[in-house]
Amino acid sequence: MSITITSTVIDISPAIRERIESRFEKLSRRQVDLIAPHVIINKEGLKYQVEATAGVRHDTLFAKAEDDNLYAAIKDLGQKLERQLNRYADKPLAQRAVAAGAVAAVLAGELGNESDDEFDEEFDHEFDEEE
Repeated sequence: MSITITSTVIDISPAIRERIESRFEKLSRRQVDLIAPHVIINKEGLKYQVEATAGVRHDTLFAKAEDDNLYAAIKDLGQKLERQLNRYADKPLAQRAVAAGAVAAVLAGELGNESDDEFDEEFDHEFDEEE
């Protein structure tokens, strides 16, 4: 995986490149293909801002972190991307759980219809008595 790293403020040293690449290697453990990851490093005042975008199938991950220490900002950025990637990877499982809950609610509703039938019979009986 090739990661594009750009910065207009500082030179990208091998140590910075290695830290960013190691963070993206941790993301690749989820077995989700990252498409064209791009990292932008800026410095605003005394703080470093690190932004990253990475495409995944039918979606795009974006994270931004800010810290006085560049390496701490890279770590925060990696953690934010990891949370997003976990949510993306686990989404089909959550959808199955919601669907299973809906099926369970329908089944429970069918079992609860017996009391509705009894109520309808009582209502019909009362209506018949009034006539």
